[in-house]
Amino acid sequence: ASLAAVGDSITRGFDACTVLQDCPEVSWATGASPSVRSLAVRLLGASKAATHSWNYAETGARMADVPAQMAEAVVKKPQLVTVMVGANDACRSSVRAMTSVADFRARFEESMGTLRRALPKAQVYVASVPNLKRLWSQGRTNALGKQIWKLGICPSMLGDADALDAAATTRRDTVQARVEEYNKVLREVCAKDSRCRFDGNAVYDFRFGTDQLSHWVWCHPSEGGQARLGDIACRR
Repeated sequence: ASLAAVGDSITRGFDACTVLQDCPEVSWATGASPSVRSLAVRLLGASKAATHSWNYAETGARMADVPAQMAEAVVKKPQLVTVMVGANDACRSSVRAMTSVADFRARFEESMGTLRRALPKAQVYVASVPNLKRLWSQGRTNALGKQIWKLGICPSMLGDADALDAAATTRRDTVQARVEEYNKVLREVCAKDSRCRFDGNAVYDFRFGTDQLSHWVWCHPSEGGQARLGDIACRR
């Protein structure tokens, strides 16, 4: 009967309908746009979603920010909480700057603890971290996108997009391995909670193309990409 969302820029709809700005109306989780049909709209109906869904995600957020978001969310006493976070933990200035797996786990466990102490019966949907290497392979086909990436968009994966030497390949593989480790953490922590549902890597496995990417920054989901995320969540 009610839904709250926590996470990062994907759930805020960043860059989906306005250049370099949040666009929560097309959020896969809580957006009102009929073209997206967010999870909230599908579960609650459009009119009730407007008053019984809340978006606490923040552009740029990492897992370390989720405990505070969760603390805000539980005040509303939602019956379902969606979690999508982790891309910014891997998208750092360098491989060394990525969030450690141990810290990622600790902050997710803290977030779940905050939720459970306040709302022991709330349902939780946890989306996997997207496939950042596929983001690189799809976005690098666009010359404008690669120029924008040079401004500092996810350097750990998207930096030197045309480089195919051993060092660049190792760097991207290391980031990809970290994303896979994050998804393992999400699965394991969620499995300990009988009311938590992990997406089974559905978001990670989704073979998105350039139509599902924003054509401004080539890094975030487009409006169409947000709709597909809504589809995935609804099926789970």
